[in-house]
Amino acid sequence: MNINATIIGQAITFAILIWFTMKFVWPPITAALDERAQKISDGLAAAERGKADLQLAEKRSADALVEARQKGAEIIAMSEKRRAEIIEEAKAEAIAEAERVKAAARAEIEQEAHRAREVLRAQVSSLAVAGAERILRREVNAQAHADLLSALSAEL
Repeated sequence: MNINATIIGQAITFAILIWFTMKFVWPPITAALDERAQKISDGLAAAERGKADLQLAEKRSADALVEARQKGAEIIAMSEKRRAEIIEEAKAEAIAEAERVKAAARAEIEQEAHRAREVLRAQVSSLAVAGAERILRREVNAQAHADLLSALSAEL
């Protein structure tokens, strides 16, 4: 193989090209590649953080759901208790009202009985006066008095 000036010139040109490439072209390319690799690693890290945040959010939502169900159960229990209390209060009020109505009815019955007694007393006294008047109109006779009194007692 003949080494001539062309090969030496080509070798020198190739060496200059390699030096130029290493000095001016290669650093921006490696910087761009490094930057791209950094963006990819940041993206992967962000994806991992996103997965972790998603799992944490799912756990929090499950906890919040459990807490909401517990609170709902507590509210239902409290409402059931309050409902029972209201029913008991209504029963007690109904019993008290029934007792008041009974007492009023008894008082009214007692008043009516008292009025009836007064009416009866008035009638008995008028009958007694009428009987005494009849006795006094007749002559004083024991047998007639006894008959008249038995007739009066029969009327009463």
